[in-house]
Amino acid sequence: VQLQASGGGLVQAGGSLRLSCAASGFPNDDYSIGWFRQTPRKEREGISCMSISDGSTYYADSMKGRFTISSDKSKNTVYLQMNNLNPGDTAVYYCAAYVGYFCSDYAGLYDYWGQGTQVTVSS
Repeated sequence: VQLQASGGGLVQAGGSLRLSCAASGFPNDDYSIGWFRQTPRKEREGISCMSISDGSTYYADSMKGRFTISSDKSKNTVYLQMNNLNPGDTAVYYCAAYVGYFCSDYAGLYDYWGQGTQVTVSS
């Protein structure tokens, strides 16, 4: 299994970015993809996740309304649309996966991790 995260960059406050997580190596859709972020001063924080088999989603309370997770099964890719970004969103963003139906923001559940993509929001 491999996960390839991309789409990070530098954006001004109030701007938007769309992150992508391309997954490969899963034999079927019975897995879930989660998005996490981490800064040097904070523990890894769960943002959102999606169960690929049924499309159910989860969002951390602080992300609701600004971030949207979606998927394109034909491309085995999960997206995280991030709107109205602020400097507090600056972090390295990771996508992760585990074989299971239920979304969770518990990082310890995930077996596979992408390499991370840097998001920097300037004020």
